[in-house]
Amino acid sequence: MAASKIAMASLSLTHFRPLSSASVPSFSPSFSSRLVPHPPDLIQWVRREGGFVHQALNIAPAPDAHTGLGLLASHHIPKGSELIILPHNLPLRFESPEEGDSDEADSVLVNLARKVPDELWSMKLGLKLLKERAKVGSFWWTYIGNLPEAFTVPIFFPGDDIKNLQYAPLLYQVNKRCRFLLDFEKEVKRTLDSIKPENHPFCGQTVDASSLGWAMAAVSSRAFRLYGKNLTDGTPSSVPMMLPLVDMCNHSFNSNARIIQEQDASMKLKVKVVAETEIEGNAPLTLNYGCLDNDLFLLDYGFVIPSNQYDYIELKYDEALLEAASIVAGISSENFSSPAPWQRLILTKLNLHGEAALLKVSIGGSEIVDGRLLAALRVLLSVDEATVQKHDLSVLKSLSAEAPLGVANEVAALRTVIALCVIALGHFPTKIMEDETLLKKCENETSKLAIQFRLQKKSVIIDVMSSLTRRVKLLSSKAVSQG
Repeated sequence: MAASKIAMASLSLTHFRPLSSASVPSFSPSFSSRLVPHPPDLIQWVRREGGFVHQALNIAPAPDAHTGLGLLASHHIPKGSELIILPHNLPLRFESPEEGDSDEADSVLVNLARKVPDELWSMKLGLKLLKERAKVGSFWWTYIGNLPEAFTVPIFFPGDDIKNLQYAPLLYQVNKRCRFLLDFEKEVKRTLDSIKPENHPFCGQTVDASSLGWAMAAVSSRAFRLYGKNLTDGTPSSVPMMLPLVDMCNHSFNSNARIIQEQDASMKLKVKVVAETEIEGNAPLTLNYGCLDNDLFLLDYGFVIPSNQYDYIELKYDEALLEAASIVAGISSENFSSPAPWQRLILTKLNLHGEAALLKVSIGGSEIVDGRLLAALRVLLSVDEATVQKHDLSVLKSLSAEAPLGVANEVAALRTVIALCVIALGHFPTKIMEDETLLKKCENETSKLAIQFRLQKKSVIIDVMSSLTRRVKLLSSKAVSQG
């Protein structure tokens, strides 16, 4: 498998320590090894270079053993306090020439970055990170030396652990990234073999898929998108930046700190972290990385959030699947396979029919049921075109709109979604109880992450089934009482 090839690849950049452990990294403090055994003092470096760090902040193992090192408050910090200030020279960024970044004069590095797809933006900044890691005496070496030597993202999982994720959309993304790294390794080699030594962006050192993967993981798990220089229309560009020390804040949806971007007296970038709440002694500093599902948390950050309210299951809108679900639900309808012309027109408006149809729908997350899927089921299970046409699509897509096409229609639609959940749950090779037993016995960190990920996906399905079952019972009881 592509991922195992990357994990086996060697590193040979100046300052690099061999990443033989890249295939089995860990969150726990005993494995939170940094790039160099005894890295320079990062807090002292930030202060020396003109930054500010609150006197109560220390780098230490976080109270949660699965988050490794973090920033902890040694004593109480009042709400609104400035915690960290980084002047313009400390963030590590890679802005393209079109954005006027005169510091990126290395045409070789810029041309390599242009060959990276925009969706893998972390690799572009990763090239700059590798350049600085290879450079003896780099300004950012104190920061780079404090970075982890390994990351728990799936591109470094052993092949069996990738397979054990048991979720096709994530497997697709992992394999896509692995293929890109193996192909990009060849592109980098071709480019570096054809240039003069003085133009070598990595100081003559070899860069392979493993080092590229390390750099991409370092950026995806630690970079922040901030405002850069203004574009031609006057709006500020969005620029990914690595923020020394700031990126040691762990994630929380209920964070106690936030980032503020300002300009100093000379109109240069200044990044602040301020306390959103009072912070008690021994509490970790946390930032909200975003309202993300567990796919992105694992893919980019290397961890899984239990009971993540934003997690969901991705399904393909498919007539055969809907028909199978209707059979499981005990609902008879020919409209799934042969919609009436008026129903097909609405499906087209929902972008679920036609050449440009977007067939990816979801279950879970903030919507509970994908609005387009819910509207489609309500419409397909209705025989009354006039009643359907009375409602705007936004109403048909809303779960909070209680039975817009009648109780019988709503119960049938919800029961069909529950049946879809049953089918989706059946596609996982293992049961929840099996996963829970395996998790208790598991000692390997990447195996634990794979089990935790699939367990949370199954929990999403169960939660949706429970929520919709309660709705069906409530609707049925109302129908009985009104009848």
